[in-house]
Amino acid sequence: MEFRQVLRRRRMIRSYDAGRPVTPGALDAVLGAAVRAPSAGFTQGVSLLVLSSAAEREAFWRATSEADSAWLRGMRTAPVLVLVWTSEEAYLDRYAEPDKGWTDRDSARWSAPYWFVDAGMASMAALMSAVDQDLAACFFGIPVGRISAVRETFGVPTSQLSVGVVSLGYPPPQPGPEPVLGSPARRPRKVPSEVIHRGIW
Repeated sequence: MEFRQVLRRRRMIRSYDAGRPVTPGALDAVLGAAVRAPSAGFTQGVSLLVLSSAAEREAFWRATSEADSAWLRGMRTAPVLVLVWTSEEAYLDRYAEPDKGWTDRDSARWSAPYWFVDAGMASMAALMSAVDQDLAACFFGIPVGRISAVRETFGVPTSQLSVGVVSLGYPPPQPGPEPVLGSPARRPRKVPSEVIHRGIW
């Protein structure tokens, strides 16, 4: 698929064909794209926790879910959940090495927290690869108050910072239930001149 087609087809899909598992090849392609994303200082501080069995997914939803909703009912049909984590410590350690030289490990040196920047790049690479593999996908966050429960459930070290989750699956068969619409269905896309500034703001 051409890159411009991938860009135009990428959407946050919130319901899936629960009876159709993601093929190993497609999942490996998505994970491979994520780990090939840019990495500041080649720190490679972004980690992925893949939940693909029914028991693993159910444990995740038990740890994170509160009230029932249409969104939750749709998202629970995803055959695969990829939890994205990052480590600030890994980046501070890397940039204290001799070729970087920030031995004070001061996070204030960073114009932006690149541990989160890199995790965002990895997540977008995964979303793009999902389109290329004819998969549906959605990125969403874990409620702040539930992150510790997820760590405990899956043995995630406290040094790992939760960035979000990429759900993966095949689009639901048509016709199906009314889809859960996202923000683009309610808000118009800004024209380029509103967000692209050339030469001066």
